[in-house]
Amino acid sequence: MAQGSRGEDRGRGSGGRGGGGQGSVRDRVPVPRDARPGPRGRRPNYPPGRADRLPEGGVRTVLHAALGRIRYGPALAIQHRLHALRREGKVGDVVLSLEHESVITIGRRGDEVHILASREDLERAGVEVFPVERGGDVTYHGPGQLVLYPIVDLRERGKDLHRYVGEIEETMVVTARTFGVEAVRREGFPGVWHARGKLGSVGIHVRDWVTMHGLALNVDLDPDGFRWIVPCGIVGANAVSIADLAGVRISVAAARDAACAAFANVFGVELLPVDGEVIAGWTRESRTG
Repeated sequence: MAQGSRGEDRGRGSGGRGGGGQGSVRDRVPVPRDARPGPRGRRPNYPPGRADRLPEGGVRTVLHAALGRIRYGPALAIQHRLHALRREGKVGDVVLSLEHESVITIGRRGDEVHILASREDLERAGVEVFPVERGGDVTYHGPGQLVLYPIVDLRERGKDLHRYVGEIEETMVVTARTFGVEAVRREGFPGVWHARGKLGSVGIHVRDWVTMHGLALNVDLDPDGFRWIVPCGIVGANAVSIADLAGVRISVAAARDAACAAFANVFGVELLPVDGEVIAGWTRESRTG
């Protein structure tokens, strides 16, 4: 049994220009047809455990719930409940996609000395602070950044944490390439990078071989939020975004669609969309059942 955390979580941005919310900014870069998650309209109400079953053809299915912009606390509570349900075998693998309101999180290797602002100043600015169980140091999340939280059972992927982190990073590399931005992985430095700075971060927690937390990809963010921290404990680390590097406006919704397609390709799965309310319903039922 593997327990503990792995990875690093950094490069979180704030305040996407023009709102930056999922679906709130009109794309100026078309998303390739194969990067779209499927037909629009009413999403099916898959029962818990549906994602465990192999459809005809043998491709494993994983549910995807787009939660939109959400505060960190409620999103963390959803993660914890889904993580417990997955470990108990009551639901299948799930990926949550979302944006966070402004928040600083402190990983298990984090040091509060890397938070440069006082708690009073952060509170006045509307920035929450959460110690969490993921790997890594101090990071900032905010609007204009895409976050994916895969809750998956690694026993079905060879119990290989190194491979899993690599696939998470490759998902971000492929997503950035969709918009004409070349990102790379760097040995010894989790996440994905560009010559001008860090583009995306990885920070995970694993218990009973089931993952939680995940990746954060800077889409169209105001880097001003990083003034409050030493990102990842690396002095002088610079955060960059896909939009800045591509020289065009990109919505988090467009990046989400591209990232879902990339995740499916890299992990060799099919993502099935499910309403966030369905996921919330599962977690409510698990508390009262």
